[in-house]
Amino acid sequence: MKILIQGGRIIDPKSGLDTVGDVAVANGRIAHIQQGLQVDFQADKVIDANGCWVIPGLVDLNARLGEPGGEHAHMLQSELAAAGAGGVTSVVCPPDTSPVLDEPGLVEMLKFRAQKRHAARVFPLGALTRGLKGESLTAMLELADAGCVGFGQAEEPIVNTQTLQRAMQYAATHDLTVWLRPQDAWLGKGIAASGAYATRLGLSGIPVMAETIALQTIFDLQRSTGARVHLQRISSSAGAALLKAAKAEGLPVTADVSMNSLFLVDNDIGYFDSRMRLSPPLRQSRDRDALRSALIDGTIDAIVSDHTPVSEDGKALPFAEAEVGATGLELLLNLTLRFAAETKITVAQALECVSTRAAKVLGKDSIGHLSLHGQADVVVFDPKALWSVNAQNLLSHGKHTPFSGFEFVGKVKATVVNGHLAYEGSV
Repeated sequence: MKILIQGGRIIDPKSGLDTVGDVAVANGRIAHIQQGLQVDFQADKVIDANGCWVIPGLVDLNARLGEPGGEHAHMLQSELAAAGAGGVTSVVCPPDTSPVLDEPGLVEMLKFRAQKRHAARVFPLGALTRGLKGESLTAMLELADAGCVGFGQAEEPIVNTQTLQRAMQYAATHDLTVWLRPQDAWLGKGIAASGAYATRLGLSGIPVMAETIALQTIFDLQRSTGARVHLQRISSSAGAALLKAAKAEGLPVTADVSMNSLFLVDNDIGYFDSRMRLSPPLRQSRDRDALRSALIDGTIDAIVSDHTPVSEDGKALPFAEAEVGATGLELLLNLTLRFAAETKITVAQALECVSTRAAKVLGKDSIGHLSLHGQADVVVFDPKALWSVNAQNLLSHGKHTPFSGFEFVGKVKATVVNGHLAYEGSV
Protein backbone atom coordinates (compact mmCIF):
# COMPACT_ATOMS: atom_id res chain seq x y z
CA MET A 1 0.00 0.00 0.00
CA LYS A 2 1.27 3.46 -0.93
CA ILE A 3 0.43 6.18 1.61
CA LEU A 4 1.04 9.90 1.33
CA ILE A 5 0.97 11.97 4.51
CA GLN A 6 0.65 15.58 3.42
CA GLY A 7 1.47 18.89 5.04
CA GLY A 8 2.26 17.83 8.59
CA ARG A 9 4.88 19.07 11.02
CA ILE A 10 7.49 16.30 10.85
CA ILE A 11 9.28 15.80 14.17
CA ASP A 12 12.05 13.21 14.41
CA PRO A 13 14.06 13.23 17.67
CA LYS A 14 16.91 11.11 16.29
CA SER A 15 17.80 13.35 13.34
CA GLY A 16 16.59 16.60 14.86
CA LEU A 17 14.24 17.12 11.94
CA ASP A 18 11.43 19.57 12.67
CA THR A 19 9.81 20.89 9.51
CA VAL A 20 6.52 21.05 7.66
CA GLY A 21 6.44 18.61 4.77
CA ASP A 22 5.22 15.34 3.30
CA VAL A 23 6.01 11.72 4.06
CA ALA A 24 5.51 9.08 1.39
CA VAL A 25 5.30 5.40 2.30
CA ALA A 26 5.73 2.46 -0.10
CA ASN A 27 6.58 -1.22 0.39
CA GLY A 28 6.81 -0.80 4.16
CA ARG A 29 9.46 1.90 3.87
CA ILE A 30 9.60 5.69 3.91
CA ALA A 31 10.07 6.46 0.24
CA HIS A 32 10.29 10.24 0.58
CA ILE A 33 10.42 12.66 3.49
CA GLN A 34 10.78 16.31 2.54
CA GLN A 35 9.20 19.73 2.22
CA GLY A 36 6.74 19.98 -0.67
CA LEU A 37 7.08 16.56 -2.25
CA GLN A 38 7.97 17.14 -5.90
CA VAL A 39 8.24 13.56 -7.16
CA ASP A 40 5.51 11.68 -9.00
CA PHE A 41 4.07 9.52 -6.21
CA GLN A 42 0.80 7.76 -6.90
CA ALA A 43 -0.69 7.09 -3.47
CA ASP A 44 -3.41 4.57 -2.68
CA LYS A 45 -4.23 6.55 0.46
CA VAL A 46 -3.72 10.22 1.22
CA ILE A 47 -3.77 11.46 4.82
CA ASP A 48 -4.23 15.19 5.31
CA ALA A 49 -1.84 16.11 8.13
CA ASN A 50 -2.34 19.85 7.93
CA GLY A 51 -2.07 21.21 11.47
CA CYS A 52 -0.92 17.81 12.73
CA TRP A 53 2.39 16.39 13.88
CA VAL A 54 4.01 13.51 12.03
CA ILE A 55 6.17 11.57 14.48
CA PRO A 56 7.86 8.16 14.83
CA GLY A 57 5.75 5.26 16.05
CA LEU A 58 6.10 4.74 19.79
CA VAL A 59 8.08 1.85 21.28
CA ASP A 60 6.52 0.56 24.51
CA LEU A 61 8.85 -1.67 26.53
CA ASN A 62 6.16 -3.18 28.74
CA ALA A 63 2.63 -4.06 27.62
CA ARG A 64 0.60 -7.18 28.37
CA LEU A 65 -1.55 -8.31 25.46
CA GLY A 66 -3.58 -11.11 27.06
CA GLU A 67 -2.21 -13.81 24.76
CA PRO A 68 -1.48 -16.60 24.90
CA GLY A 69 -4.11 -17.54 27.44
CA GLY A 70 -6.28 -14.43 27.61
CA GLU A 71 -9.53 -15.08 29.44
CA HIS A 72 -11.54 -13.39 26.70
CA ALA A 73 -11.64 -14.22 22.99
CA HIS A 74 -9.97 -11.81 20.57
CA MET A 75 -8.05 -10.07 23.36
CA LEU A 76 -4.91 -9.77 21.23
CA GLN A 77 -7.01 -8.01 18.61
CA SER A 78 -8.38 -5.47 21.10
CA GLU A 79 -4.99 -4.72 22.67
CA LEU A 80 -3.24 -4.26 19.32
CA ALA A 81 -6.11 -1.99 18.28
CA ALA A 82 -5.50 -0.01 21.47
CA ALA A 83 -1.82 0.23 20.57
CA GLY A 84 -2.71 1.70 17.17
CA ALA A 85 -5.07 4.21 18.74
CA GLY A 86 -2.27 5.29 21.06
CA GLY A 87 0.34 5.62 18.34
CA VAL A 88 2.30 2.63 19.63
CA THR A 89 3.87 0.64 16.79
CA SER A 90 6.17 -1.68 18.77
CA VAL A 91 5.44 -3.43 22.07
CA VAL A 92 7.47 -5.67 24.35
CA CYS A 93 5.30 -8.41 25.85
CA PRO A 94 6.33 -9.81 29.29
CA PRO A 95 6.56 -13.61 29.68
CA ASP A 96 3.87 -13.98 32.38
CA THR A 97 1.24 -15.19 29.93
CA SER A 98 -0.80 -18.37 30.37
CA PRO A 99 0.97 -20.60 29.59
CA VAL A 100 4.25 -18.85 30.37
CA LEU A 101 6.48 -17.97 27.40
CA ASP A 102 9.08 -20.62 28.19
CA GLU A 103 8.76 -22.72 25.00
CA PRO A 104 9.77 -21.64 21.46
CA GLY A 105 6.45 -22.82 20.02
CA LEU A 106 4.49 -20.42 22.22
CA VAL A 107 6.71 -17.52 21.19
CA GLU A 108 6.35 -18.36 17.49
CA MET A 109 2.58 -18.64 17.85
CA LEU A 110 2.31 -15.23 19.52
CA LYS A 111 4.45 -13.56 16.86
CA PHE A 112 2.51 -15.26 14.05
CA ARG A 113 -0.87 -14.15 15.41
CA ALA A 114 0.37 -10.61 15.89
CA GLN A 115 1.90 -10.37 12.41
CA LYS A 116 -1.34 -11.49 10.78
CA ARG A 117 -3.09 -8.40 12.11
CA HIS A 118 -0.70 -5.87 10.52
CA ALA A 119 -0.77 -3.96 13.79
CA ALA A 120 1.96 -3.13 16.28
CA ARG A 121 5.11 -5.21 16.16
CA VAL A 122 5.29 -7.58 19.12
CA PHE A 123 8.64 -8.32 20.73
CA PRO A 124 8.21 -11.13 23.29
CA LEU A 125 10.31 -11.54 26.40
CA GLY A 126 11.11 -15.15 27.18
CA ALA A 127 10.88 -16.56 30.68
CA LEU A 128 14.22 -16.65 32.47
CA THR A 129 13.19 -19.76 34.42
CA ARG A 130 10.72 -22.49 33.55
CA GLY A 131 7.20 -21.53 34.52
CA LEU A 132 8.68 -18.38 36.13
CA LYS A 133 9.21 -20.54 39.22
CA GLY A 134 12.77 -19.34 39.79
CA GLU A 135 14.27 -22.82 39.76
CA SER A 136 15.56 -24.25 36.45
CA LEU A 137 16.67 -22.08 33.55
CA THR A 138 14.87 -22.07 30.22
CA ALA A 139 16.50 -22.88 26.89
CA MET A 140 17.29 -19.23 26.30
CA LEU A 141 19.14 -19.69 23.01
CA GLU A 142 16.19 -21.58 21.51
CA LEU A 143 13.80 -18.89 22.74
CA ALA A 144 16.03 -16.19 21.25
CA ASP A 145 15.98 -18.00 17.91
CA ALA A 146 12.17 -18.06 18.13
CA GLY A 147 12.09 -14.28 18.49
CA CYS A 148 12.59 -13.34 22.16
CA VAL A 149 14.40 -10.02 22.61
CA GLY A 150 15.34 -10.69 26.23
CA PHE A 151 14.58 -12.81 29.27
CA GLY A 152 12.88 -11.95 32.52
CA GLN A 153 10.64 -12.99 35.36
CA ALA A 154 7.90 -10.35 35.01
CA GLU A 155 6.56 -9.93 38.57
CA GLU A 156 8.02 -13.20 39.88
CA PRO A 157 11.36 -12.67 41.66
CA ILE A 158 14.07 -15.32 41.77
CA VAL A 159 14.50 -16.12 45.45
CA ASN A 160 17.63 -18.24 44.98
CA THR A 161 20.41 -15.78 44.16
CA GLN A 162 22.58 -18.59 42.82
CA THR A 163 19.95 -19.32 40.18
CA LEU A 164 19.95 -15.66 39.15
CA GLN A 165 23.74 -15.70 39.01
CA ARG A 166 23.72 -18.72 36.71
CA ALA A 167 21.09 -17.11 34.49
CA MET A 168 23.17 -13.96 34.17
CA GLN A 169 26.34 -15.95 33.48
CA TYR A 170 24.57 -17.82 30.69
CA ALA A 171 23.10 -14.62 29.27
CA ALA A 172 26.49 -12.90 29.28
CA THR A 173 28.11 -15.86 27.52
CA HIS A 174 25.58 -15.69 24.69
CA ASP A 175 25.16 -11.89 24.53
CA LEU A 176 21.56 -11.95 25.75
CA THR A 177 19.83 -9.30 27.84
CA VAL A 178 18.22 -10.02 31.20
CA TRP A 179 15.14 -7.92 32.04
CA LEU A 180 14.50 -7.63 35.77
CA ARG A 181 11.94 -5.88 37.93
CA PRO A 182 14.00 -4.99 41.04
CA GLN A 183 11.94 -6.04 44.05
CA ASP A 184 13.00 -8.23 46.93
CA ALA A 185 10.91 -11.39 47.17
CA TRP A 186 10.17 -10.98 50.87
CA LEU A 187 10.08 -7.21 51.41
CA GLY A 188 7.92 -6.72 48.33
CA LYS A 189 4.90 -8.61 49.62
CA GLY A 190 2.91 -5.59 50.81
CA ILE A 191 0.00 -3.73 49.27
CA ALA A 192 1.02 -0.06 49.10
CA ALA A 193 4.24 1.92 49.38
CA SER A 194 5.44 2.21 52.97
CA GLY A 195 4.73 5.61 54.46
CA ALA A 196 2.35 7.66 56.54
CA TYR A 197 -0.49 7.31 54.03
CA ALA A 198 -0.35 3.51 53.89
CA THR A 199 -0.24 3.45 57.67
CA ARG A 200 -3.35 5.62 57.95
CA LEU A 201 -5.19 3.35 55.51
CA GLY A 202 -4.09 0.24 57.37
CA LEU A 203 -2.36 -1.21 54.28
CA SER A 204 0.76 -3.32 54.61
CA GLY A 205 3.75 -1.45 53.24
CA ILE A 206 6.38 -2.14 50.58
CA PRO A 207 9.50 -0.24 51.69
CA VAL A 208 11.92 1.47 49.31
CA MET A 209 14.60 -0.98 50.40
CA ALA A 210 12.62 -3.74 48.66
CA GLU A 211 13.85 -2.04 45.47
CA THR A 212 17.31 -0.95 46.62
CA ILE A 213 18.29 -4.35 48.06
CA ALA A 214 17.30 -6.00 44.80
CA LEU A 215 19.26 -3.40 42.84
CA GLN A 216 22.39 -3.90 44.92
CA THR A 217 22.16 -7.64 44.31
CA ILE A 218 21.69 -7.18 40.56
CA PHE A 219 24.61 -4.77 40.31
CA ASP A 220 26.90 -7.08 42.29
CA LEU A 221 25.98 -9.95 39.98
CA GLN A 222 26.63 -7.74 36.96
CA ARG A 223 30.11 -7.00 38.27
CA SER A 224 30.68 -10.72 38.60
CA THR A 225 29.12 -11.93 35.36
CA GLY A 226 29.28 -8.97 32.97
CA ALA A 227 25.65 -9.55 32.01
CA ARG A 228 23.65 -6.86 30.25
CA VAL A 229 20.54 -5.95 32.29
CA HIS A 230 17.47 -3.86 31.65
CA LEU A 231 15.71 -2.74 34.83
CA GLN A 232 11.95 -2.47 34.63
CA ARG A 233 9.88 0.24 36.31
CA ILE A 234 12.24 1.92 38.73
CA SER A 235 9.99 3.50 41.36
CA SER A 236 12.01 5.38 43.97
CA SER A 237 14.44 8.23 44.44
CA ALA A 238 16.93 5.89 46.13
CA GLY A 239 16.62 3.41 43.28
CA ALA A 240 17.30 6.14 40.71
CA ALA A 241 20.40 7.22 42.66
CA LEU A 242 21.77 3.66 42.69
CA LEU A 243 21.09 3.36 38.98
CA LYS A 244 22.94 6.59 38.28
CA ALA A 245 25.97 5.35 40.22
CA ALA A 246 25.90 2.01 38.37
CA LYS A 247 25.85 3.75 35.00
CA ALA A 248 28.70 6.05 36.07
CA GLU A 249 30.65 2.94 37.03
CA GLY A 250 30.16 1.62 33.52
CA LEU A 251 27.86 -1.31 34.23
CA PRO A 252 25.89 -2.41 31.12
CA VAL A 253 22.49 -1.40 32.47
CA THR A 254 19.43 0.42 31.13
CA ALA A 255 16.12 1.18 32.83
CA ASP A 256 12.57 2.34 32.32
CA VAL A 257 9.87 3.97 34.43
CA SER A 258 6.11 3.52 34.38
CA MET A 259 4.11 6.52 33.23
CA ASN A 260 2.01 5.98 36.38
CA SER A 261 5.02 6.70 38.61
CA LEU A 262 5.74 9.96 36.77
CA PHE A 263 2.34 11.47 37.57
CA LEU A 264 0.79 9.75 40.58
CA VAL A 265 1.72 9.45 44.27
CA ASP A 266 0.48 7.41 47.20
CA ASN A 267 -2.07 10.08 48.22
CA ASP A 268 -3.85 9.45 44.93
CA ILE A 269 -5.09 6.15 46.36
CA GLY A 270 -7.66 8.34 48.08
CA TYR A 271 -10.36 6.30 49.77
CA PHE A 272 -9.10 2.89 48.62
CA ASP A 273 -9.44 3.57 44.89
CA SER A 274 -8.65 0.18 43.30
CA ARG A 275 -7.67 1.86 40.03
CA MET A 276 -4.52 2.91 41.91
CA ARG A 277 -3.64 -0.71 42.78
CA LEU A 278 -0.46 -0.87 40.73
CA SER A 279 2.93 -2.50 40.65
CA PRO A 280 5.27 -0.92 41.54
CA PRO A 281 3.18 0.84 44.18
CA LEU A 282 2.71 4.59 43.99
CA ARG A 283 5.32 6.27 46.18
CA GLN A 284 5.77 9.75 47.63
CA SER A 285 6.08 13.01 45.72
CA ARG A 286 9.85 13.16 46.31
CA ASP A 287 10.16 9.84 44.49
CA ARG A 288 8.02 11.06 41.59
CA ASP A 289 10.13 14.21 41.27
CA ALA A 290 13.38 12.23 41.39
CA LEU A 291 12.14 9.85 38.70
CA ARG A 292 11.28 12.79 36.46
CA SER A 293 14.75 14.25 36.91
CA ALA A 294 16.38 10.87 36.24
CA LEU A 295 14.42 10.51 33.01
CA ILE A 296 15.39 13.97 31.82
CA ASP A 297 19.12 13.52 32.52
CA GLY A 298 19.19 10.07 30.89
CA THR A 299 19.68 7.98 34.02
CA ILE A 300 16.36 6.33 33.16
CA ASP A 301 16.14 5.53 29.46
CA ALA A 302 12.46 5.14 28.63
CA ILE A 303 8.85 5.59 29.68
CA VAL A 304 6.56 2.54 29.54
CA SER A 305 2.79 2.25 29.68
CA ASP A 306 2.90 -0.84 31.91
CA HIS A 307 -0.30 -1.78 30.10
CA THR A 308 -2.11 -4.52 32.05
CA PRO A 309 -5.76 -4.97 31.11
CA VAL A 310 -7.87 -5.83 34.16
CA SER A 311 -11.48 -7.00 34.02
CA GLU A 312 -14.36 -5.29 35.81
CA ASP A 313 -14.51 -8.14 38.32
CA GLY A 314 -10.79 -7.84 38.99
CA LYS A 315 -11.12 -4.24 40.14
CA ALA A 316 -14.53 -4.48 41.86
CA LEU A 317 -12.92 -5.73 45.06
CA PRO A 318 -11.50 -4.18 48.24
CA PHE A 319 -8.21 -2.41 47.51
CA ALA A 320 -5.97 -5.09 49.03
CA GLU A 321 -7.73 -7.82 47.04
CA ALA A 322 -8.13 -5.98 43.75
CA GLU A 323 -6.17 -7.19 40.75
CA VAL A 324 -2.97 -5.23 40.11
CA GLY A 325 -2.68 -3.24 36.89
CA ALA A 326 -4.23 -0.67 34.57
CA THR A 327 -4.71 -0.03 30.89
CA GLY A 328 -2.17 2.33 29.36
CA LEU A 329 -1.37 1.84 25.67
CA GLU A 330 -3.81 4.52 24.56
CA LEU A 331 -2.50 7.03 27.10
CA LEU A 332 1.27 6.72 26.70
CA LEU A 333 1.68 9.41 24.04
CA ASN A 334 -0.59 11.94 25.73
CA LEU A 335 1.06 11.48 29.10
CA THR A 336 4.52 11.73 27.54
CA LEU A 337 3.54 15.07 26.02
CA ARG A 338 2.02 16.20 29.32
CA PHE A 339 5.33 15.26 30.95
CA ALA A 340 7.07 17.58 28.48
CA ALA A 341 4.69 20.43 29.27
CA GLU A 342 5.01 20.05 33.04
CA THR A 343 8.81 19.75 33.07
CA LYS A 344 9.46 22.37 30.36
CA ILE A 345 11.44 20.03 28.09
CA THR A 346 10.86 20.03 24.34
CA VAL A 347 8.41 17.76 22.55
CA ALA A 348 11.33 16.09 20.78
CA GLN A 349 13.10 15.40 24.08
CA ALA A 350 9.98 13.78 25.50
CA LEU A 351 9.32 11.73 22.36
CA GLU A 352 12.85 10.32 22.58
CA CYS A 353 11.83 8.52 25.78
CA VAL A 354 9.17 6.52 23.91
CA SER A 355 10.91 6.17 20.56
CA THR A 356 14.65 6.46 19.96
CA ARG A 357 15.84 5.70 23.48
CA ALA A 358 13.36 2.85 23.91
CA ALA A 359 14.44 1.34 20.57
CA LYS A 360 18.08 1.57 21.68
CA VAL A 361 17.25 -0.48 24.78
CA LEU A 362 15.91 -3.17 22.44
CA GLY A 363 18.94 -2.92 20.18
CA LYS A 364 16.62 -2.22 17.24
CA ASP A 365 18.08 0.56 15.11
CA SER A 366 15.37 0.20 12.48
CA ILE A 367 12.49 1.49 14.64
CA GLY A 368 11.75 4.56 16.73
CA HIS A 369 12.70 7.18 14.11
CA LEU A 370 11.75 8.63 10.73
CA SER A 371 14.39 8.33 8.03
CA LEU A 372 14.54 7.97 4.27
CA HIS A 373 14.21 4.29 3.31
CA GLY A 374 13.69 3.42 6.98
CA GLN A 375 10.84 1.39 8.46
CA ALA A 376 7.49 3.07 7.87
CA ASP A 377 6.23 3.30 11.45
CA VAL A 378 4.56 6.70 11.45
CA VAL A 379 2.01 8.46 13.64
CA VAL A 380 -0.14 11.45 12.65
CA PHE A 381 -1.11 13.33 15.80
CA ASP A 382 -3.60 16.19 16.02
CA PRO A 383 -2.27 18.41 18.86
CA LYS A 384 -5.54 20.38 19.15
CA ALA A 385 -8.11 17.57 19.35
CA LEU A 386 -9.85 17.27 22.71
CA TRP A 387 -10.86 13.99 24.32
CA SER A 388 -11.56 12.58 27.76
CA VAL A 389 -10.46 9.28 29.22
CA ASN A 390 -13.41 7.00 29.90
CA ALA A 391 -14.44 3.42 29.29
CA GLN A 392 -16.32 4.29 26.10
CA ASN A 393 -13.28 5.94 24.54
CA LEU A 394 -10.84 3.08 25.18
CA LEU A 395 -10.41 0.24 22.69
CA SER A 396 -8.52 -1.96 25.15
CA HIS A 397 -10.40 -4.78 26.83
CA GLY A 398 -9.19 -3.25 30.09
CA LYS A 399 -11.23 -0.14 30.90
CA HIS A 400 -9.62 0.68 34.25
CA THR A 401 -7.01 3.42 34.47
CA PRO A 402 -5.96 5.79 37.25
CA PHE A 403 -6.29 8.57 34.67
CA SER A 404 -10.01 8.04 34.14
CA GLY A 405 -11.72 11.40 33.76
CA PHE A 406 -8.57 13.19 32.56
CA GLU A 407 -9.08 15.69 29.75
CA PHE A 408 -6.36 15.51 27.11
CA VAL A 409 -5.47 17.95 24.35
CA GLY A 410 -4.19 16.04 21.34
CA LYS A 411 -5.19 12.73 19.77
CA VAL A 412 -3.80 10.23 17.29
CA LYS A 413 -5.34 10.69 13.84
CA ALA A 414 -3.60 7.79 12.09
CA THR A 415 -0.99 5.13 12.79
CA VAL A 416 1.04 3.39 10.11
CA VAL A 417 2.94 0.19 10.99
CA ASN A 418 5.38 -1.24 8.49
CA GLY A 419 3.57 0.58 5.72
CA HIS A 420 0.09 -0.65 6.71
CA LEU A 421 -2.60 1.69 8.02
CA ALA A 422 -3.12 0.16 11.46
CA TYR A 423 -5.42 2.87 12.82
CA GLU A 424 -7.41 5.80 11.48
CA GLY A 425 -9.39 7.93 13.90
CA SER A 426 -12.16 10.42 13.39
CA VAL A 427 -10.24 13.57 14.36
